[in-house]
Amino acid sequence: MRFGVVHRTMMGLLATMGILAVVSSSELNRWISLALTLGLIGSFFIPEEWHTYPWLQRGANVLQVGLLLLQVVRCYFFDQPLLEVAVEFAAALQVIRLVTRRGAAHDQHITLLALIHLIAGTVLGSGLGYALCFLGFLIVAPGALMLSHLRREVEGNYRQGARDRTGLPVDVPRILRSRRVVGRTFLVFTCTLALPILLFTSLLFVLFPRVELSLLQLTRPPKPRVIGFEDHVDLGGVGELRANSHIALYADLPDLPDPPPERIALHLRGTAFDTFDGKTWSRSSSEWKPVERPRDTILLERPPDPSTDRLLRFDLDPYDPPIIFLPKNAVAFSIRTRSEMANFAQPLRIERGPEGQFRYRAPSERGVHYQVWVSKSPLPPRPLSPEDRARYLRLPPLSPRIAALAESWTADRTTPFERASAIEQRLRSDYRYDLASPSGNFPEPLDHFLFESKRGHCEYYSSAMAVMLRQIGIPSRNVAGYVGGQYNRFSRNYIVRQRDAHSWVEAYLDEMGWVTFDPTPPAFSAPPREKGMASLLRDVLDASNQRWDRYIVRYDIRRQLSLLDHLRGEEGSRRNPSAELFRLKYLLVLLGIPLSGWAIAGLVRRWRPRLPAPLRGASSASSRQAILAARLYEDLEAALALQGLGRPQGVPPLQHALSAPVQRHPMGEEILALTRLYQELRFGGIPIGEEVRRQFEQRVRQIRAYRGTPGG
Repeated sequence: MRFGVVHRTMMGLLATMGILAVVSSSELNRWISLALTLGLIGSFFIPEEWHTYPWLQRGANVLQVGLLLLQVVRCYFFDQPLLEVAVEFAAALQVIRLVTRRGAAHDQHITLLALIHLIAGTVLGSGLGYALCFLGFLIVAPGALMLSHLRREVEGNYRQGARDRTGLPVDVPRILRSRRVVGRTFLVFTCTLALPILLFTSLLFVLFPRVELSLLQLTRPPKPRVIGFEDHVDLGGVGELRANSHIALYADLPDLPDPPPERIALHLRGTAFDTFDGKTWSRSSSEWKPVERPRDTILLERPPDPSTDRLLRFDLDPYDPPIIFLPKNAVAFSIRTRSEMANFAQPLRIERGPEGQFRYRAPSERGVHYQVWVSKSPLPPRPLSPEDRARYLRLPPLSPRIAALAESWTADRTTPFERASAIEQRLRSDYRYDLASPSGNFPEPLDHFLFESKRGHCEYYSSAMAVMLRQIGIPSRNVAGYVGGQYNRFSRNYIVRQRDAHSWVEAYLDEMGWVTFDPTPPAFSAPPREKGMASLLRDVLDASNQRWDRYIVRYDIRRQLSLLDHLRGEEGSRRNPSAELFRLKYLLVLLGIPLSGWAIAGLVRRWRPRLPAPLRGASSASSRQAILAARLYEDLEAALALQGLGRPQGVPPLQHALSAPVQRHPMGEEILALTRLYQELRFGGIPIGEEVRRQFEQRVRQIRAYRGTPGG
């Protein structure tokens, strides 16, 4: 491997890891990310001799000034986020530097910019993609920095006109083309340096007290907007999410059967609407009341009972609006932000809405983690006031045939529950699920859906049932949330995606309270699942992303203290008598691995034949021959210096031995003979045996011991 090519490649990889750390966050503009990626790839294929062209340097300077002005205009006149603009400019500077770099002179710029990008990546994303970039940066950095130092030393010596031990000038192009400077052993060794660095930084990460740095959150990009959970939702809003596969939340459920069901219906309630004008659902009240003491358990129905209630845990990604999604029969919940760390975090605000929904307000936009206690038995109904009953029965002017249809479907049913179930069943069986329903383009979309197209997505079904229930005197409201999730075999939880957004109905029945009905055909409402290798790969990535977020990004003081308690045996040891023995074995294994490696390395060093100190780094017989010959000549040079015949810098050894001052010396012929012998040993391929080395050193000692005068 050529030294120059390996050096350029390693520095390019270092820069690549930094740029990918910010590009993988998906927070930068898509076209800018594409341009940065293409520029990064192109920088690897630009010949090194182009870097000296004046036109390339001038063009790079003009481009940098132009990009700076463009970013200033975007920031101050188009209200682009400052952090995003700064990161884009720094990434563009990195690409320009890679294109115009000259030798090792610009390596420090590349390294500094790569480190800046790595730090910016923690603010923009810090997801699984960032984790891979961080690991790659850690592996590449030691080798890249060592190669940069070697090339800087070589180029520095060349500029100073230095010569090697044979007196020949240093030939930098020849060194860069050489295949003997850098080998596979060198690269493997430098890359393995990342292992102790990673272990040391991991130890600091685990043990160092966790403190939140909210300063990094000041300029975070805005959260993605989620359609369907605002204060006003048009018919068809939730349906647009069916093409969005982004993860909304993770659900950890207890007491799952073996094997767990592939999909599960959770009906995670996000928001509800009580007012319908024929095309749009809204809420008659927009009042949000703050919840006191949001860090404590928030009661919905009653205090939780751990012996009878199920405990469900959720990790909610950051979206706008910041709705908290709750399952059916929830009695209480507790919540905290993902970046909340002891008392250093700013307070989390929880607000309760008019239809029983909740939302959070937090300075950190990294989402929330919450747990919900769910009653295993139905909750006792709460009485509905006359005012609320009238509100849930109010209807706009609609086609009279909608009311007639509701009456015909429920004519043979007596109880309100049976009548509601009849409407639910008819909608499920007589209508077809279709995301591209044409009913939304008509003046009365609900009437067109029921009598003309007879196809639509979940909002048409829920709106139709809610309106028909009101037509027959049953209070109802439209609900938006997530219907369920897909089981992940690796993380062992359910992953709820944006495409799982759904709309259903809550009907108030006097003897039962609010009851959930889902009139959407189940065979068509569930999003399709990938199969084969695509499904396996997606499960692996989703599980890895959650583990990284849970144990690295959200590693806080609580997890730190829990880990220390676990290591001390103060948590769970009473419930598991073998916990102490397990921890002892675990610690012995952790200590045994490095101790075993140290012992093996010591034995190898002891049994390996030892070479003279100057030869221990030589990798071949020719290299050892050259080093030993140079050592012999160094002894000769020291003897000449004692005789006042030191060799000036830049003068080759043979030329110095033939010079007049040396030839006039009584030992001049002996000096010339030893110099020629050195050249034969160094370049003639004559093996340096023990006898040859001993005789050379003896003759050098005679020159060193000479005490005569040059003329005598």
